[in-house]
Amino acid sequence: MNLGFISDLHLSETNNSLTNAFIDFLKSHSSNLDQLYILGDLYEVWIGDDDSSSLITSTKDALRKASKSGLEIFFIHGNRDFLLDSSFAESAGITILPDPFFFDYFGKKISISHGDIFCIDDAEYQAFKKQVRSPEWKAEFLNKSLVERKSIASSMRDASKRNSSQKDSMIMDVNTNEVASFFDKYDIDLLIHGHTHKPNIHELSGKNSKIKRIVLGDWGKTGWCFYLDPTSQNLEEFKI
Repeated sequence: MNLGFISDLHLSETNNSLTNAFIDFLKSHSSNLDQLYILGDLYEVWIGDDDSSSLITSTKDALRKASKSGLEIFFIHGNRDFLLDSSFAESAGITILPDPFFFDYFGKKISISHGDIFCIDDAEYQAFKKQVRSPEWKAEFLNKSLVERKSIASSMRDASKRNSSQKDSMIMDVNTNEVASFFDKYDIDLLIHGHTHKPNIHELSGKNSKIKRIVLGDWGKTGWCFYLDPTSQNLEEFKI
């Protein structure tokens, strides 16, 4: 069984080339992958499943076609598209997974996550995440009109970019002790995540053997995908 893992595409209506690259990626991988895992921030912003913009429509259609062709597609919420819900998932033919998610693969225990759960040094971000993920906040936001939601989301995104530009990059990265504790707690062999935009393969020492943390890259001028099959593991960058 061949698996692929991507994250942090940040698709938006202002970057058609990136959207087209994702659609082409789905077309080209529908025949050589059995499962595709999208580990959050597929979209730059998500204002609700009732959004019928051209971006949402075209990517939903592409996901549905890939799913119908036999590719199983799984999705974990990111910090940008945490409001994506069951209505979109059902119509797109994808399955939403909890964060983190665990599964066994040919004798290896694997965990996947968007990755922000490990960035505990960024206390401001974690407090904001707790606020907007609350049922009360989500219900209040989704009760507003699409126009209102779009305006609020735009303001929140701009504020997030300003705040990020003023923070030490180390604060926004994963806390290595938190990662080590996660490996020990769940006794996993492989952790795959995105969020930090720092693609790399980190080899660590586990209880009984070498363990790995795979960090997926964000998509821009190039794209990133981690490929996993029974005999090999490859983190690949490709031109867009």
